[in-house]
Amino acid sequence: MTEQWRSNNQIQLLINGEEFYPSVFQAIAQAREEVLIETFILRDDKVGLELHQVLTEAAARGVRIEVLVDGYGSADLSPSTLSALSEAGVRVLAFDPSKPMLGMRTNLFRRLHRKIVVVDGEIGFVGGINFCADHLGDFGPMAKQDYAVQVRGPIVADLHKASLALMDETSRITRHHKPWLTERVPLEADSAHAKMLLSIRDNKNHTDDIETHYLNAIKAARERIIIANAYFFPGYRVLRELRNAARRGVEVTLILQGMPDMPLVRLCSRLLYNYLLRDGVVIREYTTRPLHGKVALVDHHWSTVGSSNLDPLSLSLNLEANLVIDDTAFNERLYTHLAQLAKEESKSITLQRVLRGYWWRAPLIFLSFHFLRHFPAWIGLLPAHSPRLKPWTTVNETAPGDTPLNAEKSA
Repeated sequence: MTEQWRSNNQIQLLINGEEFYPSVFQAIAQAREEVLIETFILRDDKVGLELHQVLTEAAARGVRIEVLVDGYGSADLSPSTLSALSEAGVRVLAFDPSKPMLGMRTNLFRRLHRKIVVVDGEIGFVGGINFCADHLGDFGPMAKQDYAVQVRGPIVADLHKASLALMDETSRITRHHKPWLTERVPLEADSAHAKMLLSIRDNKNHTDDIETHYLNAIKAARERIIIANAYFFPGYRVLRELRNAARRGVEVTLILQGMPDMPLVRLCSRLLYNYLLRDGVVIREYTTRPLHGKVALVDHHWSTVGSSNLDPLSLSLNLEANLVIDDTAFNERLYTHLAQLAKEESKSITLQRVLRGYWWRAPLIFLSFHFLRHFPAWIGLLPAHSPRLKPWTTVNETAPGDTPLNAEKSA
């Protein structure tokens, strides 16, 4: 790991799209120089259209705008939307786009799963929330429960640098971070002096940085651990350290999906329940909305918010970004919310319930666990490809000069 801790940052927790989107759109509406956006999913729904509007208005003021979307997650963007953004002066890039084969998207692995927004080099957003309407409560019963943070301070330079490291691969532009100090609405910070670092995961130089931060924090835990994670299927080391923490008296609570957006994901997580419950790990399944969050806290100072699930795709294949935060006030803010979520909106999973029928499921659990854990390594044996960044003016158009990421940033 080569990350650096940055001190004296402001940070505010944003819960669900209802808090995230207004904050992002307001920041873009105030932009004077530059807007950088990375997202896995951008859709042509009411959220996407509102983003389109604020970006177009900013571009008309002369703001430089670059949007990087994932070629798989955002494959359904319409040509009219892409053309309109391009005509307005917005530079739209796709990470590893691919034409469907027999109507199916085949570029399933090594995705750009990061969600980062940087405005004028002075305000940043990091989390798990995409730009689509299913992160809003009025979407219906399948609206997602998710988290992001808004930050200001020295950490924004690292967000700016990380985004440009991907986006400038197509243009070979060398730019340096500088804060364009403009008058903005004051940030209602949960903490005004937080210490934090940006941890990324790629497939070359930072293959296990995020997982290592989790491991180190869990090993050091003395009082409490709460992990709220949508797709929970971590490796042996994380599972072992969670059990070890519970054995030494740490209160370990996992908040997992009880109302899944993908039932197969919850089935995979449940394969681990018996292993964890028998050593005292508390498991709560959140049932109000599909859980899409990727947050955690340890004791009274360590916490993390970002895009990385604790599953094989996020830990072994995707490009991810998490903020690791060392701050008591923010930790307490997150704890208050997660404790309420676990107590009032989740159901408890008991060992007795899990053991029912365990005798015939044990072989299936064993085989499934080992298959899923080794799956990323097997994918790595397939013929290698270099994920490309492509200026995306229309979905199925191949622009000249498609640029592969260099070896340092490729899968």
